Amino acid sequence: MIRVLVVEDQRALADALAIAIGAQPDLDCGEAVGTVDEALREAARRPPSVVLMDIHLPGTDGIEGTRLLKKAHPSARVVVLTADATPDQLARAVTAGASAFLAKHSPFGDILTAIRTTATGKLLVEESTLAARLPPRQRNGAGLTRREHEVLVLLAQGHGLKAIADRLVLSRHTVRGHVKSVLVKLRAHSQLEAVVTATRLGILPRELP
Repeated sequence: MIRVLVVEDQRALADALAIAIGAQPDLDCGEAVGTVDEALREAARRPPSVVLMDIHLPGTDGIEGTRLLKKAHPSARVVVLTADATPDQLARAVTAGASAFLAKHSPFGDILTAIRTTATGKLLVEESTLAARLPPRQRNGAGLTRREHEVLVLLAQGHGLKAIADRLVLSRHTVRGHVKSVLVKLRAHSQLEAVVTATRLGILPRELP
């Protein structure tokens, strides 16, 4: 059972999401909350698997809320909901530990996909939200080698260094070197930012197996 926490200050939307999510046989969603302080209290009472976090919240915003939740519950995955986030806000959300980005008024099916995908440890980026707002990067595929591309795909699928090393029959040291090279070539500061940038450039498809 995937335990979901909805953090959204628009009460009608928050309640609708909580009810609809809770009706799914594999998802457990309690009462939605409208602030980061409430989210932290609720997470302490019922540690969530996945948090749907609006960026624009009264008081502490959803980006700082993501950082605080990840600090208190490192295993929780945060899906950031955004309607008009700036590139700077999105970059901050990556740094704060967000696992996915989704348009605030996405179809409900997309929200369910984001919850289930991130719960498995994978990353998810909706191109219309984050990728379309990132500053322009290199447009020649970033010059990734075939091996670096293989490593990038496996990162996007949520595999860790050991799993990638086992899959590609490489040492973890070698895989770590490929990851560093991918970050440098994509001018990314984290694995998620690398996946986001690669998605924007068309190096990775929006959806991965």
